[in-house]
Amino acid sequence: MNPTTWDETAQRRPPERTPVGEVMTPSSVSIRADATLEETVAFLVDSGSSAAPVIDETGRPVGVISRSDVVVYDRERLLLPAAAPYYFESADEIAAIVGEERSATRVADVMTPAIFSVTPDLMLGEVAEQMTDLHVHRLFVVDDSGVLVGVITALDLLRHLRPQALAAAEGAPR
Repeated sequence: MNPTTWDETAQRRPPERTPVGEVMTPSSVSIRADATLEETVAFLVDSGSSAAPVIDETGRPVGVISRSDVVVYDRERLLLPAAAPYYFESADEIAAIVGEERSATRVADVMTPAIFSVTPDLMLGEVAEQMTDLHVHRLFVVDDSGVLVGVITALDLLRHLRPQALAAAEGAPR
């Protein structure tokens, strides 16, 4: 891997002068608050996403659902089932308990009902500071009317800061 030369670095705008809108991932995927937990798990797994914004009928974000939210929900259901044993004979028993509850559970019941959002004109330096202060991996990008237009993740920031290093790492064998 070759180190970045001064000329390459000088041509890239620093985070303090780069707006989110130039680096964000445009958001075309989101989950409706009335979707079932089963549908949501399938969506997260199939899309490879670790989280997705939850939107209302107007397209405005009302929360976020993450794989962590699902794991916490499942753990609570397994530890505190209505009349289940403290141990399980098989994985089928666990699947039966979790599956029944998931099919009746809506995203709105499990999601984190908070959205940390920014506008497309905010500079990346401020985004990095907010992510650090809030201890989050992503911020949702909304337009002036509050409609979801994208997402900016920690990985997006890294791609902007070190595109050559990230490209080399992605091509390296694991």
